Amino acid sequence: MTGFIIRIALTLSALSFNVWLFATGHWGWGITFILVTGLLVASFFRNEKMIWALYQMQKGDQEKAKKFINKITHPQFLPKKQHAYILYLQALMNAQEIGFNQSETLLRKALSLGLRTSEDNAVARMHLAGICAQSGRKTEAVSLLGEAKKFDKKGMLRDQIKMMQQQLQMAPSKNQMRMAQMMGGKKPRMR
Repeated sequence: MTGFIIRIALTLSALSFNVWLFATGHWGWGITFILVTGLLVASFFRNEKMIWALYQMQKGDQEKAKKFINKITHPQFLPKKQHAYILYLQALMNAQEIGFNQSETLLRKALSLGLRTSEDNAVARMHLAGICAQSGRKTEAVSLLGEAKKFDKKGMLRDQIKMMQQQLQMAPSKNQMRMAQMMGGKKPRMR
C-alpha cells in the first residue's frame, strides 16, 4: 500500500511539474517530461512485480519468479486480466505448497476472469485435468483435456495431452479407487 501511495504522489508531482513547464514556456522540456509522466501513469496498469516475474521465467529462474509472484499481496486491485494471470501463475508455481484444492480454485478463478492467450487457457485446463484425475473425477478430467486440445492451436501441448489421455484410459474409476481403499490396497479374492 505504501508503494501505491508513493506512486500516486510521484505521478501527481510529475503531472504538476509538466503543466508548470508548459505554462512557463519550456516546451522542449515539457514534451520530454511527458514521457516520464506517461511511464508513471502506465505503472498503474502494469504491476512491476509481475513484469519481473515474467522476465525471470523467460530467463529460466523459477525460484526468483515464484518469489516475485508471491510478493503480490492484493491482486484483486489490479486490472482483470492481470488479476487472472497472477492467480494462474500462483496456482502453477505454488501447486506443491498450497495443495491441489487451493490450486484448483485459483485456476478456476483465473479461467473465469479470462486468460489472454489460447496456450495459457490450454495449460490451465490441462493442469485442472491433472488435478481432477488425481482426485478421481475421471469424466471431468476427460472433458477438460478435450477443451485443452481445442485451445492448443499451435500444438505445443499435443504430446502431454495425448499422454494424459492414455493415462486416464488406464486409470481406475472412482468406484474402483474406493474399493481399493476399503480393501486396504489388496485385491479382492475371487472364488
